Amino acid sequence: MSEAPEATDAPKSAERAESTASAGTEPVFSVRNLWKVFGPKASKIPGDTSLTGLSATELRERTGCTAAVRDVSFDVEKREVFVVMGLSGSGKSTLVRCLTRLIEPTAGKVDFNGEDVVGMDKDALRDLRRHRASMVFQNFGLLPHRSVIDNVAYGLEIQGMGKAERRERAAEMVDKVGLQGLGERRPGQLSGGQQQRVGLARALAVDPQVLLFDEPFSALDPLIRRDMQEEVIRLHREEGRTMIFITHDLSEALRLGDRIALMRDGAIVQLGTPEEIVANPADDYVRDFVRDVPREQVISVRRAMRPLDASEAADATGGATLAPDTLVSEAIEAVARSGESCRVVENGRTIGIVDHASLLTVVAGINREGESDGGGDKAKEVAAV
Repeated sequence: MSEAPEATDAPKSAERAESTASAGTEPVFSVRNLWKVFGPKASKIPGDTSLTGLSATELRERTGCTAAVRDVSFDVEKREVFVVMGLSGSGKSTLVRCLTRLIEPTAGKVDFNGEDVVGMDKDALRDLRRHRASMVFQNFGLLPHRSVIDNVAYGLEIQGMGKAERRERAAEMVDKVGLQGLGERRPGQLSGGQQQRVGLARALAVDPQVLLFDEPFSALDPLIRRDMQEEVIRLHREEGRTMIFITHDLSEALRLGDRIALMRDGAIVQLGTPEEIVANPADDYVRDFVRDVPREQVISVRRAMRPLDASEAADATGGATLAPDTLVSEAIEAVARSGESCRVVENGRTIGIVDHASLLTVVAGINREGESDGGGDKAKEVAAV
């Protein structure tokens, strides 16, 4: 299992909701029963019920095949940051490549704005990759003999845009990703983080509807990696562009994602908001993943609040107030400052109360039935107080 995640300073639930509030009835990507199987006679695996329920090891021993993506279904809404995470070999990178058919799916359905990606001919698929969905890889893939601006403009050159126009557009993107004054340098003159910014600018230059990130920051030093995460957050805040982000790092997933799909052995074991996954892990595997997450920095007071008692209901207008999507970490500060409980108010109506006890149960990982839901040692320490 990976190291304990650092403090996530994840965006508030309200901000996450805002990023998907404009989503229409039709998702940007709609994936249904997607399979990618490697090995002999792979196409027979998805339709054979005697094989689809086998574990990865059993399937490999019986058929010689590996199901890298196993019966996966999800939707990605407009303006959403959708994170797919899992350990090495979980199938997440194969999954994102199937979305634009960089890897051909074995079975299942992938729609992009209602269009059947699996059924696209070469011209339609080329248009999808060049104009509508850009990918940022871990390997920067920069052309060493070209300047930063010419690297950024490369996709526009492939599209047939004139030199002056594409260089002007590329210069705008160079400035947007924080590389002002570096446009005429060569990639070899840049740091790793700067090179990754060039890759990001190149993807943005074609003005895609969706950005696909395949573990783009994995090779970067921790401080540079955090800077790049901040850059993604800033760009999403400013542009609202739909993003699909692949990572093996839980802290990164919690910081960036509106929703997270957690994968294991090719299948999605849980899909939900960061708060849902941390507060209600679906099984022991997910529970082990989120065990060391600072819960107070992910969970909102909506989950921590308790009902008003009779005296509080009679006087439901006084004292400090909090919005339902306020993080527990912020609520702890508010309760500590006021020295008393705070009202949780939604649309002008008090819907609950948070106090020391209710907030500590969240930090400790104790559910409303008084049982630990994954807080580990922290749960034992606080429960004993």
